[in-house]
Amino acid sequence: MCGIAGLIGTADHARVEAMIAALAHRGPDGIRVEDVGDATLAHARLSIIDLEHGWQPLHAAGSTVVGNGEIYNYLELIEEFGLKDKLATGSDFEPLLHLYAMEGERAFDRLRGMYAFCLVGHDGRTWLVRDPFGIKPLYMQSMVHGLAFASEPRSFTVGRQREVTPAAAKDLLALGYVTLPDFDAPLEEMRIMPGMVVEAFRNGGAGGLSRPPIHFPPAKTEGTEEQLLADLDAVLEDSVRVHQRSDVPYGLFLSGGIDSAAIATLMSRLNERPVTAFTCGFDAPGASDERAAAEKVARALDLDWREISFGEEDFWRIAPQVAWALDDPTTDYATLPTYKLAEAAKGTLTVVLTGEGGDELFAGYGRYRRALRPALLGGRPAEPQIDAPFLKDGGAGALERWRTMAKAPEGLTLLQQAQWADIVTWLPNDLLLKLDRCLMAHGLEGRTPFLDREVAAFAFGLPDRMKIRGRYGKWILRKWLERHCPAAEPWAKKRGFTVPVADWIGPRAADLAPRIAAVQGIAEVCDTDAVRAVFERPGQEHNRWPLMFYALWWTIHVGGASPAEAMEAVAGRV
Repeated sequence: MCGIAGLIGTADHARVEAMIAALAHRGPDGIRVEDVGDATLAHARLSIIDLEHGWQPLHAAGSTVVGNGEIYNYLELIEEFGLKDKLATGSDFEPLLHLYAMEGERAFDRLRGMYAFCLVGHDGRTWLVRDPFGIKPLYMQSMVHGLAFASEPRSFTVGRQREVTPAAAKDLLALGYVTLPDFDAPLEEMRIMPGMVVEAFRNGGAGGLSRPPIHFPPAKTEGTEEQLLADLDAVLEDSVRVHQRSDVPYGLFLSGGIDSAAIATLMSRLNERPVTAFTCGFDAPGASDERAAAEKVARALDLDWREISFGEEDFWRIAPQVAWALDDPTTDYATLPTYKLAEAAKGTLTVVLTGEGGDELFAGYGRYRRALRPALLGGRPAEPQIDAPFLKDGGAGALERWRTMAKAPEGLTLLQQAQWADIVTWLPNDLLLKLDRCLMAHGLEGRTPFLDREVAAFAFGLPDRMKIRGRYGKWILRKWLERHCPAAEPWAKKRGFTVPVADWIGPRAADLAPRIAAVQGIAEVCDTDAVRAVFERPGQEHNRWPLMFYALWWTIHVGGASPAEAMEAVAGRV
C-alpha cells in the first residue's frame, strides 16, 4: 500500500509536495504532507486497513511514522504488549509507535510483514527501515543540509534530468537487473537495501545495520516426513491467514505452477466465499500458456476464476508503460503479463496474493539441482550465465559485482548458499521490484505469503533432501500439494515460463536495429555494430527484448520522453 516521501533535517513543504505528487499512482485514495519539527513527511494512500482513520503521517506516543506496506502481526503485538487501550486508530502501523516508545529500535525486530517506513522518534532520532526481503522499496538521497527519502527514485528527479552509471546499465543488460545500491549518478542517491535499519542524521548523513532476511535455525534433523508435512501445513496456513488481513477485496494471481496453486489451496480453505483469481495466457502460436493448468486448479478449488489474454497488440501497447513504471529497471519479460494482470484486476481487487519466493525458499530452480551435481555430470555453480556479446566488456564486470553481493554467510550447505544468493540479488532486484511497480502502477497491493519470516525460517532450516530429491525441486511442497490439491499435478513436468517476445519483435527486427543502436544510453555501454547484429542475424533473439526495453527505459527516464514518444522513437509507429 501507498507511497512515502520526505526530507529529514530541513522542512521544505513545497519540495516534498512535488516528490509525493510523482508517486500519486501508488496512493490513489489521497495525499497528505506534514511538517514534523525539522522534517517534512508525505504519504500517498492506498487504503487497506482502517479505511477511515488510518491516514498518515500517523502520530502516537510522541513519535510519527509514514509507512508503505503492511505489518501483518499488528494484532498479535497489540495483545502481547497490552496496547488496546492506547490506540486511537485501527492502523497496523500505530502499534509500532507505542512499541518504539517502550523499547526503541529493538521494536523493529518484532515486525512481521512487508514494509518501508520513516519513523521520527520522540527521542529525537529518525529511522528509515526496510523489510528483510525487500518486498517494499525505499530509496534515499543525501543533501547538503539533510536527507531525502522516497518509495521510488522518480521522486528525486522531479525537475531535473536523470543520470545512469555505466556499471548499472551493464548490470541491467547482463543480469536483467541492477545489483548496485546506487543506480543513479551522482552516488548520493541509493537504494536502502533489504533489511536495512538506517538512522538518518540532520546533516545529511546516515548510518545503519543490515538484518539478514532469514533467521537461521538449526537444521531439522529430527521429525518424520509426516511431521514435517504437518508443520509445513501449519506455517503456510498461518502465513496466508495473516496475509489476508484487509478491509478491502483481496484475491490472487494464479499461474499453472506449484507456488500459486499452494496459495490458492490455502485461501480456498480459509474463505467461505469463492476466492477471485486471475490468470494470464498468451495468444501466440507455440507459446507456453498456463491457462489450462490454472483452470483445473480453479475448478477443483471452486475459485472465481478470470482468464486474461495477452497478444501482440498488448505487447506494443504495454511495453513502454512498463518501462515508465519501472523507474528502477529490470528486463524481466514477466513484467508484461504482470502489468496486464494488474490492469485487469483493478476495480475488482485491491489486494493480490502471489507465489513469489516459493522457488527461492523451497529450491525450485533447476540451477540448484545442477549446483549439486558433480562437474562430470553437468554440474556448475548456481550463478548467472552471462550472454551479452553486445556489451563492450561482455558483461564480466556485472558478474563480478553479482558475486560480491551474493556471498553467503558461513555454515550454509551448498544448496543454501545458492538459495541465499538468489534471495539477496535476484529476488529483491527483479521479482519483487517487478511485483511492486507493476501492481502499484494500477493502485494494487501485492502480497507474498512465502516471504514471511516464519515460513522462511521453516523452509531454510529443512534438510536439503526435503527440498531436492532426484529430479524434483520443492519436494516437500509438491508432496504437500499432492495431498491437498492433486488437481495441480505437482509431479508433472512443467514447461518453463516464457513470454513470446521474440515472436512479436521478430517481424520488426530489421527496423528496430538502427533505431535501438542509435539510442545514446545503448551506445554508451554497447558495441553498436553488435547491437545491430542482434536484430539482424539469427541466434541472438533472446537478447532483443533486453536491448529494446533498455532503449525504451533510457528514452523515458533519461531522455525525458513520454511512453508513447519513446515507443515511436525506438520502434516507429506501431
